[in-house]
Amino acid sequence: MYPVESITEMLRVEMSTVAGVAIVRLLAAAVLGGMIGLERQIKHRPAGLRTNMFICIGSALFTILSDALAAEHTGDHTRVAAQIIAGIGFIGAGSILHRKGELVSGLTTAATLFVVASIGMAVGGGLYLTGTSATLIILLALFLLGWAERKLNLRIIQFSYEVSGLNQDDLVLELNSVLEPWHVMVQNPRVGKTKQHVRLQFELKGTLRQQGRYLRGMRDSATLGSVIPLGPTETE
Repeated sequence: MYPVESITEMLRVEMSTVAGVAIVRLLAAAVLGGMIGLERQIKHRPAGLRTNMFICIGSALFTILSDALAAEHTGDHTRVAAQIIAGIGFIGAGSILHRKGELVSGLTTAATLFVVASIGMAVGGGLYLTGTSATLIILLALFLLGWAERKLNLRIIQFSYEVSGLNQDDLVLELNSVLEPWHVMVQNPRVGKTKQHVRLQFELKGTLRQQGRYLRGMRDSATLGSVIPLGPTETE
């Protein structure tokens, strides 16, 4: 059994060498990836805190291993790191969804994962300032551009609603009549029937301003018994 002093000295020496540097880089990657992941988590995106943190840590670790293994076995220092891009591309492709006749969703998630991986590679390579600067730029873009899209009414979202009435056919006819001035079609209708009334859930595309017009038009209708906005259905 090693004395306490010997163990302390061994840890001090190890932390001052390659292992210590690697730990610092992995911790930095966890913090930077976690910052972006927290923003995604707050906005209830599919890839949240843990996903972004793990991708950043993994990219940093593969970059560190790529250099360490090549130095030990006299190989290409970029061989392992070069495969990170392909791996992240595969994960990003899996986050993109495209339903028939619908908007493509998940592009921002895929792009965020791609950039988070690059931050991990930067930190894994010892470029702390570069990784930190990239993180701050991404956070500014996510916050400010999202705010600008809402303020300037640029973003098209898909919003879910529920209406009720006595008859399904009458509900559909009234909805088509209400939405006719905006030339918008009901998407993904779902019907639920009870003894008293019929409930119809559906989705509509449009900007926030347009969604407000749809809601006012439906609430002004005498045929629709109740109109309940259920919130956005998009993942981006």
